[in-house]
Amino acid sequence: MTKREIIKSVLEHKKPPYVPWSFKFTKEPKEMLQEYYKTDDLDVVLGNHILNLGSDIGFFEEVKKDHFKDVFNVVWDRSIDKDIGMPIEDIIKDPTLEGIQFPNPHDPRFFANIESEIEKKPDLFRVFQIGFSLYERAWSMRGMENLLMDFFMYPDFVHELLGKIADYNIAQVDKALEYDIDAVYFGDDWGQQHGLIMGADLWHEFLYPHIKRMYKRVKDAGKYVMIHSCGDVDELFPSLIDAGLNCFNPFQPEVMDVHQIHSEYLGKLCFHGGLSMQKTLPFGTKEDVTKESLALLEMGRKGGYIFSPSHSVESDTSLENILAFIEVAQSQLKELKPV
Repeated sequence: MTKREIIKSVLEHKKPPYVPWSFKFTKEPKEMLQEYYKTDDLDVVLGNHILNLGSDIGFFEEVKKDHFKDVFNVVWDRSIDKDIGMPIEDIIKDPTLEGIQFPNPHDPRFFANIESEIEKKPDLFRVFQIGFSLYERAWSMRGMENLLMDFFMYPDFVHELLGKIADYNIAQVDKALEYDIDAVYFGDDWGQQHGLIMGADLWHEFLYPHIKRMYKRVKDAGKYVMIHSCGDVDELFPSLIDAGLNCFNPFQPEVMDVHQIHSEYLGKLCFHGGLSMQKTLPFGTKEDVTKESLALLEMGRKGGYIFSPSHSVESDTSLENILAFIEVAQSQLKELKPV
């Protein structure tokens, strides 16, 4: 089986010949690994099974040192956080979309790498990424505190804003579906360490109708839906499954019991992540990383699981600990066993 076929088998709730994996890294550890392996392209040397396509947020313009403007004209200070950063100014000053211009969802820069990457790595599972796919895009434009107050004070404005963002995403999905992709990945953080940022009632009222529209467009095309949402969001899993979700990331062990939830949703929902990013990777030993990784692989032998740290690996993780989970994943290929 190709890596592409193995990921598909997992998403179809079949037992794979081994537990697949796919790892992502923030800027500093990525550069460290590129130096260690003497290559700019980590997918091949790591054995990743997922090919990430597109430009998830749309940071195309550096306006000054460490400050980048996204396609929605929000400027982000990335002097400390080199990957995303923090918006420095709200572009929607008042609860109205008057004068706000949305970007072109078919901007060719979002699709520039698809054909070349597929040609280089035809055996990987192909995922087009849309970051900040709803709530995050809204708060980055309006400001988080303002948006949360708008839920109560200006609900019509929030519905209009989220509707336009979803329309933009759907138009981008339609363009991406012209290529031979396998899935669309929607990034949108809804959770805190305990519970949802906006609560389940508001999530269902404001976000869920648009989530269903976006996922439906992907599912109607015969593709898979994958999402990323940090935090304690497992109370939403039944609704997300009903909307068509196939795979959830980051699967954080600090906010949910990953083994219990995997068992509970086996055959209904797949998971990608699970290795502790808040505790084990930054503060544990190599042996701790290996032990936790092996336990996750044992869980994944039942199916419904893609092995990975619970988030893009950050700069507080040592090279030794990074190499430990890479070695555990790759060691499966040395002695393939029936699952």
